[in-house]
Amino acid sequence: NRRKLLFLSTTLTFPSTISTSVAAPPPSPDTTITERVFLDLSICPNYFKNRNLGDDLSNCADSEPIGRLVLGLYGNLVPITVSNFKAMCTGSSGSTYKGTLVQKIFPGQFFMAGRQGRRDKGEVKPPLKLIRNVESIESKAFLLEHSRAGVVSLPLAENDDDDDLKLNPNYHNVEFLITTGPGPCPQLDSKNIVFGTVLEGLDIVTTIAAIPTYKPSENIRQYNDFAELIGDGRAKTARAIWNKPLKTVYISDCGELKVAKPTLSPSLP
Repeated sequence: NRRKLLFLSTTLTFPSTISTSVAAPPPSPDTTITERVFLDLSICPNYFKNRNLGDDLSNCADSEPIGRLVLGLYGNLVPITVSNFKAMCTGSSGSTYKGTLVQKIFPGQFFMAGRQGRRDKGEVKPPLKLIRNVESIESKAFLLEHSRAGVVSLPLAENDDDDDLKLNPNYHNVEFLITTGPGPCPQLDSKNIVFGTVLEGLDIVTTIAAIPTYKPSENIRQYNDFAELIGDGRAKTARAIWNKPLKTVYISDCGELKVAKPTLSPSLP
């Protein structure tokens, strides 16, 4: 037995230290708020009954204000997306969100605005002075989740601009969506670019989310599904009015909020 123990002690070796190091987690996305913009939302009760406003909903005489959203934008994370969105809010893009519709509301999920098309239909004039957004192919742009109410996102999978617009070499996606809660929207994650958050006005988001929308009957849905299955192009056209608000909700004004940097007293450390 002593020989066996002696043999084992001379043949077995044990590491002096056991490595317990664990790979460091990747850094969190930079959600520093670098820009602030506002969106004023209103209802124009008679717009679709009496088309006397020309191309601009912002001229609505009997406008009913809903309130103001103040949005904080993540310019360090997705600078091009933020720059383009701000340019649409200020009008420096050659176009603007001002006087255009909130075109879709998905109850309990999100609402969408910024669809491009005809101004006389309350849609956004296609902008010409924007930077080509290459962030749609960068993995870091899809790290943030639609985890709560008030998330501001550039819709890629949900974008509903007409195909002929998207095929234009000068096309820029300027649609945006804002989650309304009460819960998260995981179906939007990894498909759309989160670029900001609602800083003020979550009650306004809740008010918009509660506006009634057009909901097709189950028979219409089934018929539409069958039409799409057999390749009938009218199916997509018919779905364009689904989830549209039954009130004319529009962006009555928008722009950039200049926030002065606070100055610290020299006596402070």
